[in-house]
Amino acid sequence: MAFILSVLGKTPRFGADCFVAPNATIVGDVVMGNEGSVWFNAVIRGDVNSIVMGNKVNVQDGAVIHCTYQKNATIIGNNVSIGHNALVHGCTIEDNVLIGMGAIVMDRCVVHSNSIVAAGAVVLEGTIVEAGSIYAGVPAKKVKDISPEKISGEIDRIANNYVKYASWFEEYNEVEK
Repeated sequence: MAFILSVLGKTPRFGADCFVAPNATIVGDVVMGNEGSVWFNAVIRGDVNSIVMGNKVNVQDGAVIHCTYQKNATIIGNNVSIGHNALVHGCTIEDNVLIGMGAIVMDRCVVHSNSIVAAGAVVLEGTIVEAGSIYAGVPAKKVKDISPEKISGEIDRIANNYVKYASWFEEYNEVEK
């Protein structure tokens, strides 16, 4: 059974058609939009500040989303994929973004729309990821602009696939409908 816990009177809230894996942990001031999914061993901690996620956000296996006490909330737009074992902390991620597997996005970063943070990248505190670009490396730097084909072929495809994958687990869903 998923750990969905209230903290200091704040309880996670979910939109329509969300999936939460049985061993995911979601606590505190967390709001998830429609068609979101939180996968196996993922942790979303809205205990020290708020976390707001738009529609079609998938938080893949082992990913952690957190924020900074009394300083930085975490805001995630629509159509966003947070890859396996990624860490997203006290930052803003706009619409149509892919955060790659094992990537780290630190406090006060802004990842603008239609962007990709490559697998294993470390986006240092306060970095602004340009719209329509790919950032990679440690520390993450812009490596190139992203093509419209890559936006639909990667960002949209992955977000849509996770909506489909979540439907396969409907009988195990831990979120009240």
